Amino acid sequence: MSVATPTAPEAAPAPALRTALRHPAVRKLLLLAVLAAILVPIVNAKWASGSWPHALTVDASGPLGKASDWIIDNRDSHWLFLYFFGHISNAIVISVRAVYLVLLALGWAGVTAAATLVAWRVAGVRIAVTALVSFAVTGLLDMWVPGMQTLALMVVAVLASVVIGGLLGLAGGLSDRTFRMLRPVLDTMQVLPAFAYLLPVVMVFGIGVPSAVIATVIYAAPPMARLTALGLRGADKGVLEAVESLGATGRQRLLSARLPLARKELLLGLNQTIMMALSMAVIASMIGAAGLGDRVYQALSAVDVGAALAAGIPIVLLAIVMDRTTGAAGERMGAEPSGPKWLRSKAAWAGVAVVTAAVAVAGRLAGSQVWPASWTVAIAAPVNDAKNWMVDHLYSGVPVVGGTNDWAGHFTTWVLDPIRDGLQDAPWWGVLLVVAALAWLIGTWATALTSVLAMAAIGVLGLWQPSMDTLSQVLAALVVTLVVGFAVGIAAARSRRLEAVLRPVLDVFQTMPQFVYLIPVVALFSVGRAPGVAAAVIYALPAVIRITTQGIKQVDPSAMESARSLGATSGQQLRQVQLPLARPALLLAANQGVVLVLAVVTIAALVGSGALGYDVVTGLAKGDLATGLPAGVAIVCLGLMLDRVTQPTARRARKGA
Repeated sequence: MSVATPTAPEAAPAPALRTALRHPAVRKLLLLAVLAAILVPIVNAKWASGSWPHALTVDASGPLGKASDWIIDNRDSHWLFLYFFGHISNAIVISVRAVYLVLLALGWAGVTAAATLVAWRVAGVRIAVTALVSFAVTGLLDMWVPGMQTLALMVVAVLASVVIGGLLGLAGGLSDRTFRMLRPVLDTMQVLPAFAYLLPVVMVFGIGVPSAVIATVIYAAPPMARLTALGLRGADKGVLEAVESLGATGRQRLLSARLPLARKELLLGLNQTIMMALSMAVIASMIGAAGLGDRVYQALSAVDVGAALAAGIPIVLLAIVMDRTTGAAGERMGAEPSGPKWLRSKAAWAGVAVVTAAVAVAGRLAGSQVWPASWTVAIAAPVNDAKNWMVDHLYSGVPVVGGTNDWAGHFTTWVLDPIRDGLQDAPWWGVLLVVAALAWLIGTWATALTSVLAMAAIGVLGLWQPSMDTLSQVLAALVVTLVVGFAVGIAAARSRRLEAVLRPVLDVFQTMPQFVYLIPVVALFSVGRAPGVAAAVIYALPAVIRITTQGIKQVDPSAMESARSLGATSGQQLRQVQLPLARPALLLAANQGVVLVLAVVTIAALVGSGALGYDVVTGLAKGDLATGLPAGVAIVCLGLMLDRVTQPTARRARKGA
C-alpha cells in the first residue's frame, strides 16, 4: 500500500512581489503611474487640444529685433566695436595672413616636406607616407592654393580653440563648481547648430575671415575643454598625494603632476579639436572663408558632384593626416620615436627645420612656388558622368525593387509622415510626460526636470509644431543609424579583415563635409525630408560603427574565455557576454548618433527638409535674428533633451550602477 508523499506548498507570491517592488525602476514606474492618473485628467480638462497653448508662449521677435537694429546702428561707432571687437578682428586677419604667407613662402615642396618630416618624427613611416601622398593628391586635384587657404585658417582656429578650450578645461578640472557651471555652456556650444550662431557673429564682425575663425572656435573648443577637464580630474590620486606630501605648491602640482598625467587626454583633445575645426570648413565658407570649403559650397549651389568631390577629397586627406599624426603621437607618448637615427636624436626638430628650408629653397630656385598646372588631373567630368549614370539607372524604373525616388516616397509616407503626425497631434503635455518618464527611468529626477524644461522652452518660444517635425526626422534617422551601425560594428569587432577594410571607408565618410553628402542624395532621392534623413544617416554611421566596434573588442578577455570554456556558442557569447559588458559603449554610440544626426538634419533644410532647420537657414540668409536665433535655441533644447535621455545611463553604467 503506497503512501502519498506530501507535496511542498507553493511559494507565496508575496516575497517575489516585495522583491520586485524594491527595484528602483519598478518603484519609479508605479510612482509615474500614480502621478499620471492624477495629473492627466486635470491637464486634459484645461488643455484638451494637442497644440501648445498660445497663452504659454513668449514673443521673442521684439527684443531680438531691437538688438539686431542696435548692432547695425552702432557697429561703426560704438566703443565696444571699435576698441574690442575691432582689435579681435584685426588680430585674426593678421594671424591668418601671416600663416598663409609662410605657407606660400615655403612653396608646395617645402610644405609637403615639412608635413612628411613632422609626421615621420612623431608618428612613424606609414603616417609620413600618408602625409606625402595626401599633399600630393591635393596638388594633383588642382586644389593647392585653396588647400593652403584652408590650412592657414585652420591653424589659427585650432590654436585659438586649444588655448581657449585648454583654459576652460583647466578651470573645470581644478574646480568642481566651475566644472558644473561649464558643462551646460559646453553642451550648448556643441549642440547649437552653426547656422544659428553664424548670424550674430556676422552681425558683429561682418562677412570675412574673422567671422569664419570665431564660428569655428565656438564649434571646435568644447572637445578640448571637456578632455582637458577629464584628464585633470582623472589624475592618479596616489601620485598627487605623493607630490603634495613633498611640499609642492598648487602650481608645482599642476605643472609636475596633473598636466603630465593628463597629456594623453590633452593630445586627444587636440585631435578632436582639429577634426571639428575641419568639419566647419564648408560652413565657414558661407560667411567669407575662402579655400576648399568655398569650392564645396559653390559646387553645392551648382549641384556639381564632381567639383564638390574634387574639393572634398583634400579636406578628407588633410583630416586623415592630422588625425593619424596626433593619434599616433598619443599612442607613442613617452616612447622613443621611430625612424632614422638622426630623427630619434634630441636635435631632430632642428633637422626637420633645416631639411624643410633646403627643400623650400630648392623648389623656389626651380621656379615652382605653387603646384605646377601641368601636374593636375581633372576628375569633375568623370565623376559627374558616373553620377548621371546612377541617376538614369537608379532614380526610377528599376525592376522589382523600384528606384531611389520610390524608396524616398515610401519612406516619407510610411515612416516620416506617421511619426511627424503622431508627435504633432499628440497632446503637448503627453509628450512632456513621456519625456519625463524616459529621462527619470534611466536617470534621476534632475535629469527628468532638465529634459522637461528643455521641451517646455520650445513651446514657450512658439515653435512646438516645427520642433515636432524636426524631432520626427531625427528619430527616424537615429533608428536607421543605430540598427545599421550596431550590426556593422558588431560584425567588424568579430572580423579583423572586415575592420581593416572598413577603416579607410569610415575615415572618408567621417571627415567628408556634410554638404558633400547633400548633393548625391538630392540627385538620387530628389528634394524633401528623405534625402536629409539619408545624409544624416551617412554622416552619423561612422561614429556609431567605430564606438560599437571598440566597445565590443574591449570586453574583458577573461569573461570571453569563461564563456567559451562553458561551451557557449558564438551567438550566446555575443548576447550574454559581449553586449551586456559593452553596454556603456553602445549607449555612448547612441548619444553620439543623436548629436551627429541632429547636426545634419538642420543643414538638410537646404534640400527641403523644412522645420526648424528652414527657419535657421532663412534667418541667416535674410539677416533676420528674430527668426534664426529662436529656431537655433529650439534645436539646442531638442539636442539637450535627447542627450539627457541617453547620456545619464552611460554615466551610471560606467560607475557600475
